[in-house]
Amino acid sequence: MIFIWIINPFLFWSGLQIPTNVNTNVNLKINNMATIKLSDQEQINEHIAKLEPQFGEIVEAIRQIILRTDSEIGERIKWNNPSFYYTGEMKPFDPKEYKREIIVMNLHKNRIMLVFPSGAKVNDTSGLLEGDYKDGRRLATFKDMEDVNAKAETLQNIIKEWLKLVEK
Repeated sequence: MIFIWIINPFLFWSGLQIPTNVNTNVNLKINNMATIKLSDQEQINEHIAKLEPQFGEIVEAIRQIILRTDSEIGERIKWNNPSFYYTGEMKPFDPKEYKREIIVMNLHKNRIMLVFPSGAKVNDTSGLLEGDYKDGRRLATFKDMEDVNAKAETLQNIIKEWLKLVEK
């Protein structure tokens, strides 16, 4: 049936009957392949819902801290994890420079790492941002909810500093 449909859809519409012994589940599977595109926020919600509950709560808390920092921060799934980016106007730039990317979460069982792809440009005197990578990224690590609460204000301050450096 599928072969006939692909070759000549007119045959299908012309009244050709499907024999009763043909497995029509094939048609259902093909029809179910069409998926509805979820919004960025829905994709993040779905991603977090798949995590272990305690871990998901920590990820959600960090997510809300980041989003509450500034109204021009958007979110999406990038590199298979929640990421946060600047949604406002910027001077043109090479997309390979990732200038719009603020944070990409890197989720591990025992910790959550926030990767700041261009974190080196922020003058962080708090010590939250770690690492000295040639590509300019810096990391912030969170291990539990207590850690998140202790570092929340510092995280927001670093994000605000990053936003001040955006070339508009």
